[in-house]
Amino acid sequence: MIITPPAVETATGTVAEMYEDDLRADGLVYAHTAAMATNPEAYRAFEELVRAVVPSIGLRLYEAATLGAARAIGSEHCLLAHGRKALRAEVVDEAGLAAFAAGDDSGFRADEQLVIRYAERLSREPASMTDADTQELRDAGFSDRQIVDLTLAAAARNFFSRALLALAVPVDEVPGLAPELAEALRGSR
Repeated sequence: MIITPPAVETATGTVAEMYEDDLRADGLVYAHTAAMATNPEAYRAFEELVRAVVPSIGLRLYEAATLGAARAIGSEHCLLAHGRKALRAEVVDEAGLAAFAAGDDSGFRADEQLVIRYAERLSREPASMTDADTQELRDAGFSDRQIVDLTLAAAARNFFSRALLALAVPVDEVPGLAPELAEALRGSR
């Protein structure tokens, strides 16, 4: 990591809360949490953005957008963390997630597959997107608010993932993922 984040032992206030959340959930402080603890206000603002978009699209579509963007960017951090979140929320099963890692989205519902493709395109070629990209979403029944929120979800993942990559934040093992599934997700970039 190209920065020195606040130490766990001396953390106070919001930083201590961020660290405690990780410790309570998984018994470790993730490197990405430590990196973001350098500016906890920005991290909390990111979390608020996520909380603002999920209500209109739901957790399943949020995770689909997040995974699609993470795969397009090649963010191992987010593929592992959100792969586990998608499993726990029963968005996809292990076989479907392994297939996703290999480029096959068939383990997801049709609307989720559409969102994954949209998030990937947004992440790879945002300047070349046209009305046709959102028309597919509209044709599938998504409202303007949902289209905006799906776009924000994918863009937020770009922001977070690219920050972690630029800061050379190490990728932690994510408890609760089978080793072969974690390896497949790491290789899906």
